[in-house]
Amino acid sequence: MKKTFLILGAVVIFMASFSKADLTREKTVVATATMTNHAAFQSNPGEKLINKSDCLGCHNKTNKIIGPAYVEIAKKYPATEKNINMLADKIIKGGTGVWGNMPMTAHATLKKDDAKLMVKYILSLKK
Repeated sequence: MKKTFLILGAVVIFMASFSKADLTREKTVVATATMTNHAAFQSNPGEKLINKSDCLGCHNKTNKIIGPAYVEIAKKYPATEKNINMLADKIIKGGTGVWGNMPMTAHATLKKDDAKLMVKYILSLKK
């Protein structure tokens, strides 16, 4: 009887050691996949600039907050060089009247090239 319990105990410990290793490996795989998805999620330089700025306080990718959703902007403006420059200037200088009476805050310290990257990302969301 003692031998049976000893063998049974050894088998339980043996099996438990494998399940813990599998759990650790699973956590590593999930963490790696999450980091990879997050990196892929923000691979666009324009999106990175938007996420570092205060844009998300008034805009959202799919839903109107204070300003229009990015997908609505993309629907309204074709991705032409003229529109990219016009919208980049609007981000830098601010404006009002196109989407309602609420004025958009000026971002005077933003570089024109960065604003253009942001606009190109937004216009790329057109479905």
